[in-house]
Amino acid sequence: MPRKFTPKVVTANALLEGDVVYLAEDDSWIRDLKRAEVITDEAVAQIRLIDASSRQSEVVGVYLADVVETEHGPEPTHFREDFRRTGPSNHFHGKQAAEV
Repeated sequence: MPRKFTPKVVTANALLEGDVVYLAEDDSWIRDLKRAEVITDEAVAQIRLIDASSRQSEVVGVYLADVVETEHGPEPTHFREDFRRTGPSNHFHGKQAAEV
């Protein structure tokens, strides 16, 4: 029996900066997960993934990430995605310093 489709966002890394980015409803790449397009239909998710994967001059490593919708916007369901959005963990700088 196939698994039930769960909400997803399209995510990747920005080609030039390496930042984690998310696909917004208007097809722009954004760095704030809370503004990402949450996809609840599997067919739509596959179409968005294929389209995003073709944008090789903008991003690399495109894939679908599981999220849960909250009152504050989408939140990752896996620790990997939570870790990715905070940036490198070897120093307290950048995104990590900004969130304190």
